[in-house]
Amino acid sequence: MRAELTIVIPARNESQSLPKLLTSLNRQDYLRLPDTRVFVADANSTDGTAEIARSFPARFLVEIIPGGLPAVGRNAGAARATTRYVLFLDADVVLADSTLLRRAVTAMRKRDLHCLTTNIACSEGNAADWFLYQASNIVQQASRWVAPFATGMFMLFDRQEFERLGGFNEQALYAEDYLLSKQVARRRFAVIPGTVLTSNRRFQKMGHMQIAGMFLKTALNSGNPDYFLRDHGYWEES
Repeated sequence: MRAELTIVIPARNESQSLPKLLTSLNRQDYLRLPDTRVFVADANSTDGTAEIARSFPARFLVEIIPGGLPAVGRNAGAARATTRYVLFLDADVVLADSTLLRRAVTAMRKRDLHCLTTNIACSEGNAADWFLYQASNIVQQASRWVAPFATGMFMLFDRQEFERLGGFNEQALYAEDYLLSKQVARRRFAVIPGTVLTSNRRFQKMGHMQIAGMFLKTALNSGNPDYFLRDHGYWEES
């Protein structure tokens, strides 16, 4: 069966999180999973991330490639893809639903979509963590009618459209995933039912108010590309 999907995971010191993600990928009921190549774009990890990925008993093909900041790692993986679709995942997420991969690819194919995402939930933490992710999901759903957006936690792209848009802006030091997804045409974008679980480490490192403020400023600066060329303290903090 011919491969139709490539998965790209940028990672740096993700020895604790990456095995959970790979395990959740192993449990997917996507029939073409054995032919699917997973690129782990390692940004010089010092905790054995690359070794863990290489030795993981996967049902898919795992390859370690050089990474950097997320935009660099994602582009490096996409450049090696020859499949129709490319899925970008953050290393600290888990696909809770074993049907998500199959349903996502099927939706892309049947609806001739350019980009697709799903809902995000926090698998740990407190009510504030849960609330902020739920608020983000609501805004993301509403954005479909105006100017859709997705995050790199789960972003499935038609590869040809990804290349036409120029991929992730490697000069952007902040929200490069948001910046790219805003270029997708409304009618070729979708948010499918389902949930990807992530950690609350972003809130632990930066605080709820700062994350919420950054999200609001990002939305307000959608038409200002220069805003994304600064990291706004994100990488210093996290």
